[in-house]
Amino acid sequence: MSAEATPVKRRSWLLLLPLLTFASLAILFWYGLGAGDPSRIPSALIGRPAPQTSLPPLEGLTANGAPVPGLDPSMFKGQVTILNVWASWCVPCHEEAPLLLKLSQDKRIRLAGLNYKDAPDNARRFLGRYGNPFAAVGADANGRAAIEWGVYGVPETFIIGRDGAIAYKLIGPITPDNIDSVLRPQIDKALGGAS
Repeated sequence: MSAEATPVKRRSWLLLLPLLTFASLAILFWYGLGAGDPSRIPSALIGRPAPQTSLPPLEGLTANGAPVPGLDPSMFKGQVTILNVWASWCVPCHEEAPLLLKLSQDKRIRLAGLNYKDAPDNARRFLGRYGNPFAAVGADANGRAAIEWGVYGVPETFIIGRDGAIAYKLIGPITPDNIDSVLRPQIDKALGGAS
């Protein structure tokens, strides 16, 4: 009887082995990617010049009666710029919009937007609803520019230093928690500690 029980136990163990292997690998990947926190995914672009991608302006977007310009790589030199990747269809973008408007009041920085795969009418309605914090908005209708910027998904926010190099990347939405604990200290660092 014990001779029959041993092969059954071995077969049971062999059936569990793939499941245990998968679970072990899943745990390793989970911790390797920052325990599920997407904002901790590293960016290969940190310290490198911002992509030299020009984007047309968001069609029909105006501020004070003048058209809001698109994105031009030359705008990233000389002033610390916050580039926010957003879309009207992005739920977290709706949640972070008031925080971007508040951030735009900081005269030490310039805010720019990269409107990702969005219909111009929807994007304009979005900015009409929440207010336009951006000095420039580039329309990335096909998503190619977002690929050049290394965007994982919307929203994402980049801090570009005066030298035109990417100083920091926040993956995910700006929140009341991370605006003061993460984003503002990174902006101050890019400004050289200026207040």
